Amino acid sequence: MARFTFNMPDIGEGIAEAEIVAWHVKPGDMIEEDQEIVDMMTDKATVPMETPVSGKVLEIAGDEGDMVAIGSMLVVVEVEGEIPNDVEAHSAAPAPNSEAMEERIEVENPDASDADDAIAAAPAVTPEPAPAPEPEPAPTAPTAKVLATPAVRARAKDLGIDLAQVKPAADGRVRHSDLDSFLSYNGGYAGAAPARADEQVKVIGMRRRIAENMAASKRNIPHFSYVEECDATELEVLRAQLNAGRGDKPKLTILPLLITAICKALPEYPMINARYDDEAGVVTRSGAVHLGMAAQTDAGLMVPVIRDAQAKNLWQLAGEIGRLADAARNGNAKSEELSGSTLTVTSLGPLGGVATTPVINRPEVAIIGPNRIIERPMFVADGMGGERIEKRKLMNISISCDHRVVDGYDAASFVQAVRKLIEAPALLLMS
Repeated sequence: MARFTFNMPDIGEGIAEAEIVAWHVKPGDMIEEDQEIVDMMTDKATVPMETPVSGKVLEIAGDEGDMVAIGSMLVVVEVEGEIPNDVEAHSAAPAPNSEAMEERIEVENPDASDADDAIAAAPAVTPEPAPAPEPEPAPTAPTAKVLATPAVRARAKDLGIDLAQVKPAADGRVRHSDLDSFLSYNGGYAGAAPARADEQVKVIGMRRRIAENMAASKRNIPHFSYVEECDATELEVLRAQLNAGRGDKPKLTILPLLITAICKALPEYPMINARYDDEAGVVTRSGAVHLGMAAQTDAGLMVPVIRDAQAKNLWQLAGEIGRLADAARNGNAKSEELSGSTLTVTSLGPLGGVATTPVINRPEVAIIGPNRIIERPMFVADGMGGERIEKRKLMNISISCDHRVVDGYDAASFVQAVRKLIEAPALLLMS
């Protein structure tokens, strides 16, 4: 028998460490060569790790949520016979250079001069105390059966009332009048549902990345938001007409039309489509629109990127939106599909609410949030110099901007330009 130590491999892109998000094995398990043993998350993507040997798992690096440095032990396996020469390199990988690690910490914590951030950036050295054993629950005494008719029991169940808490009549039987008295005494409310035990959920993996990114964005970026109402009635008419003759093309939602309007308006407002390196004090105005598309997944919010959105037609945008959304939800999105955006759109569709104040996807300087379309009566021109009331489809567009880079006037002017295109959608089809 021999012990093989599988060290965390260098997965490129300058990554110095990765987070354990899911173990697929535990000590004592037998594993086969090329079997997936653990999912590791870097700053950009989740990477499954496969063992290069077969054998019995003796040790694992840590718990889910722990960080493992490149070159450090990931898993120790007991193998039969000698360790093959072609996998020896896995157990001999050097640990990361301490100076490089210090430099990385300085770069990734630009606000470490602040007391709070310096404390947050420092590694914890105090071990957590072992949890105290939970006391065994005391035996409960049997409860007497409550007398009540099936109709009373059914009503009590619908109201969420425990019949044992209801004072019965003199004969010991609970009647509808007793339920009414109970409701009256309790303010007419018996509780929508029984209380549940508190639950602690460890913040790891994608959820921790989201938390860190959102906190950094709000801490470093002075946000301001602007909301404008748009009449999307004609846009919806155009969308219905295009879908009616789409053939085998993907069905159009409102999003490809909105993205087209954004791309047509952006050339006049280059500061909206930009990235700000606040350490170097440099704003990079992007000539292309690499549009981030916030997508909700089971793991949390992800932002796949539509490359060169300005060069795609409506059908190409619809296809790319569907492909990227599916890849994000299925966990198949590639690293390059989740980075490099220059502007982000976040949409909740029918759940979009009246207005939103989305958080900027740092280092971008703006994020756009279309809200849900609602029907309301509006005054419209009657063609004879007067007005009439007509049912119209209205949609608010929200934008949040980095006030260090984008002025309020520019943000409002940009949204007004998008609004004009939405309300005159024939312009979207012009080259």
